[in-house]
Amino acid sequence: MNSDTSTGGEAPVIDTHGLRRVFGKTVAVDGLDLTVKRGEVFGLVGPDGAGKTTVLRLLAAIMKPSAGSAIVAGHDTVQDAEAIKERIGYMAQIFSLYRDLSVQENINFFADVYGVTGEARQQRIERLLTFARLTGFRERRAGRLSGGMQKKLGLACTLIHEPDILYLDEPTTGVDPVSRREFWDILTSLHTQGVTIVVTTPYMDEAERCSRVGLMYRGRLIECDTPERIRGRIPGQVLEFLPGDRHRARTILHHVPGVSEVQSFGELLHVFVEDLASGEAAIYKALGEAGISISAMRPIEPRMEEAFISLIRRQEETGK
Repeated sequence: MNSDTSTGGEAPVIDTHGLRRVFGKTVAVDGLDLTVKRGEVFGLVGPDGAGKTTVLRLLAAIMKPSAGSAIVAGHDTVQDAEAIKERIGYMAQIFSLYRDLSVQENINFFADVYGVTGEARQQRIERLLTFARLTGFRERRAGRLSGGMQKKLGLACTLIHEPDILYLDEPTTGVDPVSRREFWDILTSLHTQGVTIVVTTPYMDEAERCSRVGLMYRGRLIECDTPERIRGRIPGQVLEFLPGDRHRARTILHHVPGVSEVQSFGELLHVFVEDLASGEAAIYKALGEAGISISAMRPIEPRMEEAFISLIRRQEETGK
């Protein structure tokens, strides 16, 4: 399934049709149909190798598609690549700033690259340094910044020309939880200013903060909707508990009537049941007969993480 739920009657700022990219025998992106509305925070999630980074490169007009088309800010990514590059900011996974230059020198360099001059230049630099909480570090070399501060400097440099659309490829990977939260606070502020943000992330709590989320698997968009609606695709209800023998418990519960799915989270099991009361009774009975203890059983609200795993499992089972 390649689904995309549109978001109203306004013309999308990003619109792709049958977008495809092949590397030799590998299909990295396979028939992508996607629309993103102006001002959205759109999240792309999926396992490693799903095609997320390739999608961003195609939308940034860095890479040409093997087939299909993409329109970004009213411009075709093949025919009008230079016009698109003036309207977007792109932040890659790997820290790409100059480590031997200071914070101030890096942001000056990107201002030069984008032709930001005059009074607007200094105003933007000061605003971005304040925005990224880097004012007190302007003389520090970029290579000596913490991972979180490097990410914020990268974002400040990406924003120096005030792009309408921002592409961020796993921008918080490898940084501490506090820096992740600060980074997303900055993105939220940009969102309220009307900037369209397309972000790839391996973190399901970040996906929850997006307006809509697209789940990619083997180059295909298999789900696309709001986080709430994607969570609603989880079958039944979820019981969490700690079993005495997790591996045996999983094997047994896969065959218990009323249990639709079993997922492991560390030492815990999350069991999807059609009905909480009858499901709980069936679990106690099946594991009790096998001599497996159960503790701390409780119903939980399904999260994006459970939905993500469930949707991927279904794709693997159907072979699509």
